Amino acid sequence: MPCDYKNTKPIIAMKDIKKEFSGVWALSGITFEVYPGEIHCLVGENGAGKSTLMKVLSGAYTPTEGTITVDGKEYSKFDPFLSKQLGINIVYQENDLVPSMDVVENIFVGNEKTKGLGIIDYPAMRKETQRQMDDLGIHLKLDTKIENLSVSDQQFVKILKALSVQPRVLIMDEPTSMFNVEDAAKVTELTRRIASMGIGIIYISHFLNEVVEIADRITVIRDGAVISTFSNENHDTPIIKITQDMVGRPIDMFYDREKCPIGDVMLEVKDLQLTKDSPKINFTVHKGEIVGFSGMVGSGRTEMMRAMIGADSRYGGHIYINGKEVQIKDPNDSINAGIAFITEDRQKLGLMLHASVLENATIIGLREKIKGFFVNIKKFPPLIEPLLKELRVKTPSVWTEAVYLSGGNQQKVVLAKWLYAEQDIYIFDEPTRGIDVNAKAEFYKQMSNLTKQGKCILMISSDMPELISMSDRVLVVRDGRIDCELKGEQINEQEIIKRALGVNKDG
Repeated sequence: MPCDYKNTKPIIAMKDIKKEFSGVWALSGITFEVYPGEIHCLVGENGAGKSTLMKVLSGAYTPTEGTITVDGKEYSKFDPFLSKQLGINIVYQENDLVPSMDVVENIFVGNEKTKGLGIIDYPAMRKETQRQMDDLGIHLKLDTKIENLSVSDQQFVKILKALSVQPRVLIMDEPTSMFNVEDAAKVTELTRRIASMGIGIIYISHFLNEVVEIADRITVIRDGAVISTFSNENHDTPIIKITQDMVGRPIDMFYDREKCPIGDVMLEVKDLQLTKDSPKINFTVHKGEIVGFSGMVGSGRTEMMRAMIGADSRYGGHIYINGKEVQIKDPNDSINAGIAFITEDRQKLGLMLHASVLENATIIGLREKIKGFFVNIKKFPPLIEPLLKELRVKTPSVWTEAVYLSGGNQQKVVLAKWLYAEQDIYIFDEPTRGIDVNAKAEFYKQMSNLTKQGKCILMISSDMPELISMSDRVLVVRDGRIDCELKGEQINEQEIIKRALGVNKDG
C-alpha cells in the first residue's frame, strides 16, 4: 500500500549512525527510516555498509555514535533481545534453518507453542503455519524436512519463521538471490502482501530491476554513507542512476566481453549418468570458450557438475581432458586433473570461515609448492597479496578471518583460491550471485582473462545478462538432461526461458 510519509510517523528512525572497527569507519553517519507498510530498498556495493547497518538495527552491533528511535523513544544501542522485543526481525541471506527438522519445527524453534505442563502443542503450530501459508499464498508440505526442500522453498520457510513472531519491521537480505525468475516473482508478490499488512520492510537486493519494481523508496549507500534516496512511487527510477550512485560511475547492465579465438576441445563429457535410470549427459567445451548452463532451480545443473568432479557419486560416464580419459572418483582427483570448482555456496563449501584470507586463498595452489614438513606461513603474504589487490578484495589484512568479510569479498577470496591454483578448466556455479555490479565486472574480467590464456569455463547462471553477454554457447538443462544448445542470436532471454520451461517452438 502507498505510504503517506507526510502524515505518518516512521516505525524506526536511525539518525547519524556511525560504526568503527579498529580505527576504520564502516558507517560514517547514516540516517535511515522505514514507515508502516513501506518497502524501503537498501542498495550498495558489497562492503558499502548495508549488512553493518542492519546488524546495528538487529542488535548484533552497538553503534559507535548515533541513535535509533522506535515509536518516539530514543535508544543509543540495541541488543538482539530488545530488537526483537520492539518488533524487528530479519530474514538472513545465508541459511539459518535446521536441516533435520521439518517445516513447522523450524518456524517455531525457540518460540514453540505449548499447552498444559509445558508440552509442545505441535497441532496448534501446524494449524498456525497452514493459516499463514494460506494467507500468503505459499504451498509447502509441512512435515517435509528442510534438507529435502529446494533452496527456494527453504527461503519461504525463513520468511514464515520471521513472520511467526509478528514483526513490525522485517529486514529481507537478498531474498531472491537463490531463485529462478518464476520463484523470484513469487517472493516479490509475497513481499507486497506482507507490506499490505502494515509491516515496514527493509529490502536489500543487488537485482536492480527487482528493486525498481518493488520499492516505495530506494536508498543508496557507498563507503558507509548515504549517497541518495529516491522516491519510487511510480516505479520508474532509472537503474543507470542507481548504479552510478552505487559505484561512483555508470555501469552497463551487459558486460562487453572481448571474445577470443576458440581452440580445440579441452573437455569432453560422455554418457555421464548420475543414477542407473537418469539420462545420459554429453557435451564438450573448447579452449578459450565459455559455455553457459541455464535451467530452472532443480533442473540438475549443479548436480551434473558435482558428479563430474567427484563431489557426488555417479553411475557411469567418461571424462576426457585434451583427448585423454581421466579417472575422477573424488574432488582431489578433479583438482589433480586441473579442474577448479567455484561453488555457489561460498560459506558452506567454498571457504574455511574461521581461517584467514591468506590460508583460504593459498590452500590449493601451495600444495605443489611446499617442500618439506615444516611451513613458515609468514613467507606466503607476498605470494597472494598482488592477486587480492587485483581482485580488489576489501580486508583489513591477509590474516583476517574470512567470516568477517562481506559476502562479495568472500566470493572474491574463493575466486582467488582457484586463480592462484592455476587450473585449466574452471566451473563457475552462479559466480556473481549476491554480489554488487562492480564486483561482477571484476569476475567477468577474470573470466575473460582465463579464456585468453586458453583455458575453458563452464558457467552455471540464472542471471540473464550474465548468460547472454558472457557465453559463447548456452546449454539449457531440464529434468537432469541437456535439452538444447543455443548459439549466436539464439542466446536471448526469451529463448533461454522458453526452453528452460520446456515450451516448444510453437508454444
